[in-house]
Amino acid sequence: MTVLVHSPATLSNLGCGFDVLGLALEAPYDAIRLHRTDEPGIRIQHLDSYNLPTDPAHNVAGVALQALLRQVPEQIGFDVEITKGIKPGSGVGSSAASAVGAVVAANALLGHRFSKMQLVDFAMEGEAVASGARHADNIAPAMFGGFTLVRALEPTLDIVALAAPPLWVAVVHPQIEVKTSDARKVLPTAVPLGLAVRQWANVAGLVAGFTTADYELIGRSLDDYIVEPARLPLIPGLAEARVRALAAGAIGGGISGSGPSIFMLNKTEATAQAVGDAMGSVFTELGIAFNVYVGPVGTEGARVIHEL
Repeated sequence: MTVLVHSPATLSNLGCGFDVLGLALEAPYDAIRLHRTDEPGIRIQHLDSYNLPTDPAHNVAGVALQALLRQVPEQIGFDVEITKGIKPGSGVGSSAASAVGAVVAANALLGHRFSKMQLVDFAMEGEAVASGARHADNIAPAMFGGFTLVRALEPTLDIVALAAPPLWVAVVHPQIEVKTSDARKVLPTAVPLGLAVRQWANVAGLVAGFTTADYELIGRSLDDYIVEPARLPLIPGLAEARVRALAAGAIGGGISGSGPSIFMLNKTEATAQAVGDAMGSVFTELGIAFNVYVGPVGTEGARVIHEL
């Protein structure tokens, strides 16, 4: 009647792949415990210090669970305990982790009656609460793990889980707030054809680089010509952090999601540690507090840790 799920942080966009590419991290993760009850409704308790809404209609996990329950004929409910290991607004898929973790836990309690693709659809309802739009670039890797491509949302949800070569990720999270809704407001509404062609080529190159473990191709393809330039003013230190990361041996990287976190991909753990230190030095000089995460690409999405 009770399950505990760990749901991982994720990187989205991956430079050139705005709203379509994503990557799971091994850590940090949200811990979500669900208890199935005969009392209809959803009751949410947060066991962390982020003061997020507990009203299911305004909580990403609650909205995702409501979407799932609309497809369940039984009169049941859930008691939900959420311990967020992923700071909200950090740019590494905090809202997606909670939404995905909740529906994965509910599905386990219901005998795994829904497919992962159906669970993605439910979780996107929760993601829309945080970002104002249904998108799956964080939801997909949180569900499937590894490297994912969201080929289409309409008319039929189409997500492709792709192989990821051994990679280490360095993420620096400056302690500034960049709301997803605000970051979307600065995006251009029109893109010159020549620039779009360069972007399409990089998306294709990045997918090819991942599937063939061609690290040099991955590095050449991470550049974003459309979204990152528009968001550059929102994240002080971004340009210099990139320069120092590449000098320290990073393959390449960019803004994680809408920011403010910045990610860099690396071949080895030692390089990733050096890159994390190099990026952190920029924010030390700027007087901006920051956190650094270094770890491998996560091969698993949200998973049941134990059932009672």
